[in-house]
Amino acid sequence: MAHMFRFGKAVRAVVAGVATAGLLAGCSEAEPKAVPKLPSPRVCWGALAGSEVSPLLPQGDKVSIRARPFVLAESTDAVTCNVNVDGNVMFAAHATYWKFEDEVDWSPYDGAHPRPLDVGRKGIIWPGGAGTHFVCEPSTSSSDPGKYIELSINVYKPPDKEETQKALPKLLQEFLTFAERELKCPGASAKK
Repeated sequence: MAHMFRFGKAVRAVVAGVATAGLLAGCSEAEPKAVPKLPSPRVCWGALAGSEVSPLLPQGDKVSIRARPFVLAESTDAVTCNVNVDGNVMFAAHATYWKFEDEVDWSPYDGAHPRPLDVGRKGIIWPGGAGTHFVCEPSTSSSDPGKYIELSINVYKPPDKEETQKALPKLLQEFLTFAERELKCPGASAKK
């Protein structure tokens, strides 16, 4: 009986030693994760330079992009492009079509203490995101609908918050220029 006890103890010690060695070997061979490579040089409908989006993403193994076509034909139509890292949304570009300018509402971001941003009309920037809107087709009276496009970019878990804040204005301007062109807004090429 004492033999069985010692034998069982020896087996447990060997199993524990093999398991520990396996775990340590796995740790020593693992390479540090890097930011995954984006699938194309331009992302989110081709609106944004991948080289500007990539530094805003956290480390991970795999990146994927999900977006419906960039079509805003009716009021309240909305499209979103999500850049996912390891299955989690880490970057999102969003556009919504409104009939009236006063429907554009940034008040849900008040808690993030946004600052004004000189992109589009009444642009704002907050930690982790930026938004603006532009007039594609102005309304001619208070009851006559126009075409107002709201744009926003959100970055989740950025590796460097300061760099993200520096990058967002340029990305938002790129997005605005793309949306004006894609939606064939009158006078878009003449606008800043």
